[in-house]
Amino acid sequence: MNIFVDADYASLNKYGEELCGDNVVIIRQEDSVIVVLADGLGSGVKANILATLTSKIIATMLSLGSSIDEAVETITNTLPLCKERNLAYSTFSILQVFESGKCYLVEFDNPSIIRLKKGKYVEIDKVERKINEKLVKESRFTVDTDDILILISDGVVHAGVGQCLNLGWQWMHVKEYVEKMYTKDSSAKKISRALLSVCDNLYANVPGDDTTVVGVKIRRCQNVNVMIGPPINKEMDEEVINKFMKEEGKKVICGGTTSQIISRITGKDIETSFNYVDPSIPPIAKIEGIDLTTEGVLTMYKVLEYAENYINSENSYIDFNKQDGASKLAKILIDESTAVHFYVGRAINPAHQNPDFPLNLGMKLKLVDEIAKCLRSLGKKVIVDKN
Repeated sequence: MNIFVDADYASLNKYGEELCGDNVVIIRQEDSVIVVLADGLGSGVKANILATLTSKIIATMLSLGSSIDEAVETITNTLPLCKERNLAYSTFSILQVFESGKCYLVEFDNPSIIRLKKGKYVEIDKVERKINEKLVKESRFTVDTDDILILISDGVVHAGVGQCLNLGWQWMHVKEYVEKMYTKDSSAKKISRALLSVCDNLYANVPGDDTTVVGVKIRRCQNVNVMIGPPINKEMDEEVINKFMKEEGKKVICGGTTSQIISRITGKDIETSFNYVDPSIPPIAKIEGIDLTTEGVLTMYKVLEYAENYINSENSYIDFNKQDGASKLAKILIDESTAVHFYVGRAINPAHQNPDFPLNLGMKLKLVDEIAKCLRSLGKKVIVDKN
């Protein structure tokens, strides 16, 4: 099965603490994605260190081929029990999703994972067994595209305790809320931010516990091909354009000169627009067979700004549903794509040599490289071809 694992998380620190006592590690491999959520005992620096050690040890060992038994044994020998409460120093949830769709889940004292199929909760069969005197729940199951998996720390189910809810939010209520908020286009980031926002509200913005939500969305692979700028050698125009047009997936053209070359070689007309949805962003055009046609460098600069804001927004979700070219391109690259192939032409645009318009080839290449870096940080496969 050709799938992409969209994984993201968001956390709230316990009120008054600078560090979160929960920690999440996401490791992407060739054939699988490993997600570990660890919740350290207590809060603050000690909890943060314990959760970080637990999540990193487990994720690293599993990624290197160790069994869960070996990983738990290592943690047990590394992190002793709390002498006061005789409890393990960190609880954890482990989810490994393979490219085939097969999943491996291990839970130790964390709230149960929530799985949605077509927006409805589906129970996961679990087997209990002891590993080094720790009672863990183990599951193996298969996911389909559009399935959603949500891992939570106990700060989620404790939200509202002693404030607006006597017994906290409770797992069943969290499950019901997730079912109600589901939409088919929900991304992992949107899910984690939305659920965490509710927790923050229930805590009246004064979290009584470290709180973490990990969203995992199983998506069908979506290739996107972006051409910005013509090749440095005009004789390569037709070869590069024909290769670009044969690529599978969505196609985006950035730049007026590039659009004209596409139009000339494919024989398809350009439908220009003078509708400035956003005065700071040039309008889009239309070419048959091309999913989106935008201006070049200015639009890409805005896309980079959107991408950096999206990645750096800790507990908020940025919406790309505006109709300007930069928002449309950001939505395709960030929300829809799973793999992106950039065709970057190195021909110098005469318009960019104007002293009043100080853009050059180096800036264009840097823009693409920075956008590619952002996309890779989101787990997407990115290829940059410079022609």
